Amino acid sequence: MGSDPNPRALVSVVITVRNEAAHLPSLLESLVVQEPPFEVVVVDAESRDDSFKIVRNFARKDPARFRAIRQACSRGEGRNLGVALARGEFVAFTDGDCVADPGWLAAFRTAFATSDVVAGRTVPRAPSRFSELERVELYLRGSDVTYPSCNLGYRRELFNALGGFDARFITAEDIDLNLRAVLAGHHPLYAPDAVIYHRARATWPQFVRQAFWNGYGRKQLTEKHGSLWERYRIERLAAGQHGAVALVRLGAAFTGYLARVLTGGGDRLDVPPRRSPRPAGRSS
Repeated sequence: MGSDPNPRALVSVVITVRNEAAHLPSLLESLVVQEPPFEVVVVDAESRDDSFKIVRNFARKDPARFRAIRQACSRGEGRNLGVALARGEFVAFTDGDCVADPGWLAAFRTAFATSDVVAGRTVPRAPSRFSELERVELYLRGSDVTYPSCNLGYRRELFNALGGFDARFITAEDIDLNLRAVLAGHHPLYAPDAVIYHRARATWPQFVRQAFWNGYGRKQLTEKHGSLWERYRIERLAAGQHGAVALVRLGAAFTGYLARVLTGGGDRLDVPPRRSPRPAGRSS
């Protein structure tokens, strides 16, 4: 449980993006109006579009609050780099295709008064058949650990003590971090007033690809943490697998899980990750 923070403690918003030029302006404009003080650290994973240019323009107009770094990286690596450059007592993560409610950071600050780990409420920006499915929840010691990193906050000291995100994960690096937090005695606090609007996948190929890699990441979780099937609420899982969209998601996820079983033997996660030198990146 966290200690009472200064209600105006600095919060660092950390974002990793790649090819999000179509969505970034909406996200960054939604952050400008947040309760101060805050800073925004964006790590661009060598986008091929104008993503870095867009963030750099914000950084040039408001260098005290916006920073842009360009570095080839995975999602986990990018977030770890962003936190390493952050100055805030707390870090709040979101994604390049999201939009923050005006009261997002204020709600996070309130929740941080009683918890070192905070998860907000994620709402589809444009509801579709792909956004109607619920998360496949995974519980540990009574806590849901599947809160996504598009709306997740950590006290920076705790994040660093946990070792940050495990960059070896293709997906599910946020679940792995939350698992380790709960094992260390820090249970995520759900803050429904901390709202992020998230863009759901728009096409079948995008949806299937996302489900495949989610299944792949779930297998990575079992490699690192052992069997997790008893941690799922099976009745809820079964109740949500009706209809064509749910069945396609289940099939694609199982295929991704199996793909990791068949191809991941030489890169298992049941051994500690090797520490590598932190890349400097280009910033502005």
